[in-house]
Amino acid sequence: MFTKKLTQIALGVSIALGSTALSTAAFAQTPTPSPLPLPVEQALAPLVFGLPDFTSIVKETENGVVNIRTMAPERRRGSGGFDFGGDDPDEFFRFFFGPDFAPPSPRRNTPRQDRPQRDVPSGIGSGFVISADGYIITNQHVVDGSSKILVTLTNGKEYTATLVGSDKRTDLALLKIEAKDLQPLNMGNSDGLKKGQWVLAIGSPYDLESTVTAGIVSAINRDTGDYLPFVQTDVAINPGNSGGPLIDLQGRVVGVNTQIYTRSGGYMGISFSIPINEALKVVEQLKETGTVQRGRIGVMIGEVQKEVADALGLSDTSGALVSNVEQNSPAEKAGIASGDVITSFNGEKIKKWSDLPRLVGQTKPGVSADIEVWRRGKVESLKITPEAMPSEPGEVQTQPSAEPTVTAEDRLGLTVSALPVAKQTELRIKGGVLVTQVGGVAEQAGLQKDDVILTINNQEIHSVAQYLELVKNLPKDKAAALLVRRANLSQWVTVTPTK
Repeated sequence: MFTKKLTQIALGVSIALGSTALSTAAFAQTPTPSPLPLPVEQALAPLVFGLPDFTSIVKETENGVVNIRTMAPERRRGSGGFDFGGDDPDEFFRFFFGPDFAPPSPRRNTPRQDRPQRDVPSGIGSGFVISADGYIITNQHVVDGSSKILVTLTNGKEYTATLVGSDKRTDLALLKIEAKDLQPLNMGNSDGLKKGQWVLAIGSPYDLESTVTAGIVSAINRDTGDYLPFVQTDVAINPGNSGGPLIDLQGRVVGVNTQIYTRSGGYMGISFSIPINEALKVVEQLKETGTVQRGRIGVMIGEVQKEVADALGLSDTSGALVSNVEQNSPAEKAGIASGDVITSFNGEKIKKWSDLPRLVGQTKPGVSADIEVWRRGKVESLKITPEAMPSEPGEVQTQPSAEPTVTAEDRLGLTVSALPVAKQTELRIKGGVLVTQVGGVAEQAGLQKDDVILTINNQEIHSVAQYLELVKNLPKDKAAALLVRRANLSQWVTVTPTK
């Protein structure tokens, strides 16, 4: 069937070429139009650029790309299902005609016996060699659940691979085959990728080994994963390409092909690759321990809205806004508080809030790191030591409550009272005022009854009297930034006094 389809395609090409030849011949018989004046002709002449020739790159790299096939235990139906390929031939008919179906002639029905479990083909994918002694990178989803992994080189040699380790979060796996003198690919620098840059992919789409496709980088730093910013391209990637290399014009690997956006199951012009710089950090840990350990600092974060950035005096919306800090977490021990904006981690600027989990996750637990936060109009530098597992929450000690002091509605439309000491202890905060009624611009901004106001324009709230004084002096028609605690989350809310 496949040969027939190829034949049909070849015939289609021949017919198309034939009609083109006829059209060209007919055109040759028409009178040649008089040339345009030279200046006009130059103005209309198209700009011609040289297109890249990938032949030398493919020759240099394709021997380092491998085909991966996996085997897995045969799946069996449960006792309540039907297996039409089973030992009882009448089972098929009983499925449609009911359990009382009787064959037209006597037939001995032999009870189905348990057959020994066997391995069957379960998937295909690609990979590439990173060392001459047999280490290979591929995707985790290519080898997930497999009982046997078969690696085939471009020269036809086949090896049974050992799974050194895999990481589901980044969808990466490291394999090892017992071979020598392999051709490893050269690693590039994915941080230097630019939109519009030519790249190519080599892999085994639909088990067609050593298939080459080319395109350009469409976008960089696509946030489609927890810990990875992906490279988006328009290189044709299909099932079977997973785990193969994304290669630049210098023949260096700049990514690991891993995902496509599709509604049809096949290529639709949008493909994603793991940046090789990020992949190698994961592979290094897989090679050492077989697993990946990630750091955590125990904060809940979100995006910095423009209104909040303006109110806090930030120059832009970069950074990660801290909405909650876990008790006894590395963040709490380092002095990070709700409402802080984390601007850099270990010397790397937090351009988007989603950069922080990636940078923290790449840090080994127990290794100290530098962290900078924006607080009360200035940057503060702190030291933090990420951990692997969350700390056990400590017990909350209750203290006698302070009598609330209720006030009248203020310029923001809020009525507040003092926050009981027991509530402060429960929320692990100091100070703040409790919202007892909401109206006016505060209600329009989304504040609710029982919210706790912790800060106004970088000024921490210690008492009702201080709060009232700050609200009284707020400029009219200028947004004020309120740090509001609701349940276990804190967030900045902008409110603009109109009176």
